[in-house]
Amino acid sequence: MADLADDLLADLNDLSDAAEDEEPEPSNSLKRKADEDADMSEPEEGSEEGEHEIGGLVLPGGVKPAEELDVEDVQQMELGSVEDVSKIAKLDGSKRMNDLLKEIEKYQANPSSPEAMALPAHLNPEYTVIVQANNLSVDIDNEIMLVHKFIRDHYAVRFPELEQLVADPVMYIRSVRALANSEDVTKVDLTGVLPPAIIMSVVMTATTSPGKQLTDAEWSAVQRACDLADRLEDARKKIFMYVSSRMNVLAPNLSAIVGTTTAAKLLGVAGGLAALAKMPACNVHLLGAQRKITAGFSTATQKRHTGFIFQSELVTTTPPEYQLKVQRTIGAKSVLAARMDLERKLRDGSYGDQLRDKIEKHIDRLAAPPPAKVTKALPIPGDGPKKRRGGKRARKAKEAYAQTELRKLQNRMTFGEAEEEVGAFDQTKGLGMMGTGKIRAGMGEANSKARMSKANKLRTAALTRSAQASSSGTATSLSVTPAQGFQLTSAAAAQRVKEANERWFAGGTFSFVPNKK
Repeated sequence: MADLADDLLADLNDLSDAAEDEEPEPSNSLKRKADEDADMSEPEEGSEEGEHEIGGLVLPGGVKPAEELDVEDVQQMELGSVEDVSKIAKLDGSKRMNDLLKEIEKYQANPSSPEAMALPAHLNPEYTVIVQANNLSVDIDNEIMLVHKFIRDHYAVRFPELEQLVADPVMYIRSVRALANSEDVTKVDLTGVLPPAIIMSVVMTATTSPGKQLTDAEWSAVQRACDLADRLEDARKKIFMYVSSRMNVLAPNLSAIVGTTTAAKLLGVAGGLAALAKMPACNVHLLGAQRKITAGFSTATQKRHTGFIFQSELVTTTPPEYQLKVQRTIGAKSVLAARMDLERKLRDGSYGDQLRDKIEKHIDRLAAPPPAKVTKALPIPGDGPKKRRGGKRARKAKEAYAQTELRKLQNRMTFGEAEEEVGAFDQTKGLGMMGTGKIRAGMGEANSKARMSKANKLRTAALTRSAQASSSGTATSLSVTPAQGFQLTSAAAAQRVKEANERWFAGGTFSFVPNKK
């Protein structure tokens, strides 16, 4: 029985384990979302992790782009203790580089037909070679930077100021070859190696340079590094010419906008021309974007949400404040160009040139200064009469502010006679002819007079006649007598008394009759 119980418990344990193994897994969309959230999460404060990169946006079917070294990181390297350049630059002579260069030579000798180039990416063998060659060119650029840093650190013992006078890597390597390990640097002829202005600076600085000659082993290491830099530069030019020629066949319109190198990077990351043409325009500028997380350092100078399009010529020549806006515009136009290339239309790149012209005009509008405030010139003075407002109101205003007759007389003077003057306080005014001339009442214009109706005219005439028949306006009905003082009298009654006295008592004398007591 004990054995039967043990077997039953073992079977139950097996069933529980199987049930746990058969639990449903989360869907791909949820898992992808969780991964994206994890990638986009900000680094925790106080984290002691160093600077690392999160891989850029690579679509399914695409090829992961080669990682580019940061110039600042290379400058901080100390390569003076490295004896041989082959310890840091291992690309030259490698199987990967040799095989790819052979493939490039094969396709240069026998290029693919336009029909073969129009095939999808997984059916076109040369497409893979183009993408790999483009990635190899990035690795070659990285090694050229390392070799240049190796030469600078080792040749600084001989001429430490040269790296400040000649900043270009290729030009610096040529100057090191020309100067070599000579005792007197000022006697070396640098004509054709450096520009005349830099030659003068190098010669003047060499007279006071504290450098000393290198040993034979040190100079041999520098020579080997220079030879390696030349070989890498030749391989880079060869790859560049091949990629440029094939991209002009594969995607001529896209190459006209962003350049052949950037176009090859975009196609490699997107997974082909068809995948790039189907992408939303808002995501194209994020292709190849790599995000750096710097723990404990400022992120103010980092360009976020920038990809391969940010490295194109149109963006790099744009003012910094407009670069993010311009790269989105270039991304949208690149999708249109890729769709045109996918349809195999306008294979001469004319459509891409039109889109590039539109982008350049857009950049000019963004960078154009605001329009200056226009200063209007004064109008030309007119000698003729100006237009004036007419009508009754204008005539009334003219009459109100017109010059009076009194003012006209004041402005006139009698010939040969002194002008009378009046003064008040500290001011004196001349009277002109005001004392001699006659003042005429101002006559208004006939057009400005009010028009009266016939009834008003009759009423006005009646009032005028009655005023003329009656006494003047200064007459009063009050009279003063010695006996009664102020007495209210009637003017009409007084007139009648006056007429009676003149009639009856106009002549004759008065006799004195004494009073009887």
